[in-house]
Amino acid sequence: MTTVVIADDEALLRKALAALLPLEGEITVLAEAEDGESAVEATLQHRPDVLVIDLEMPGLDGLGAVARIRDARPEQVILMLTRHARPGVLRRALKLGVQGFAGKAAEPAHIASVITTLREGRRWVDPDVSALAVIDDNPLTDREMDVLRATGEGYSAADIAARLHLAEGTVRNYLSNAMHKTQTRTRHEAARYAREHDWL
Repeated sequence: MTTVVIADDEALLRKALAALLPLEGEITVLAEAEDGESAVEATLQHRPDVLVIDLEMPGLDGLGAVARIRDARPEQVILMLTRHARPGVLRRALKLGVQGFAGKAAEPAHIASVITTLREGRRWVDPDVSALAVIDDNPLTDREMDVLRATGEGYSAADIAARLHLAEGTVRNYLSNAMHKTQTRTRHEAARYAREHDWL
């Protein structure tokens, strides 16, 4: 028997999965969560074999919740659901150690099958999700993303330089390059643009 926690802010979908997954295989649903915060709490409390979590939720999103769970429970097996894989999402999820990625429109029988696959120690990325996600149109370098991420958190150029152990002039160069690549006028606009395109 495979135990799961289901986290999704769409109550209808969450409850449908909770009701249908046990009918599709040897699956027991231990708990449901309606947002990222409760997903973290439920996962750490119930310690399921597989966490089934929505990517997009209000407040703490799926990736944020996964990052927190990974800190406390590195071995947790995770299946992430999404309606659309924008460029960068799959890469970020895999970097966080997410083992499975499936579309929210998938049939419960398919999701149950993927859960079993993950429980057996294998990975699964739906071909449709993969095809969308491999189109990587991010022109930013890793360092440019680092400085934009820090900008989005409200740090000044001097603060960013100290945090990333770089010269302030170097940080300004990275910011200037990022603004040019995103065709924006300020570093805050560049950070917003990058987040909207899911590059950060």
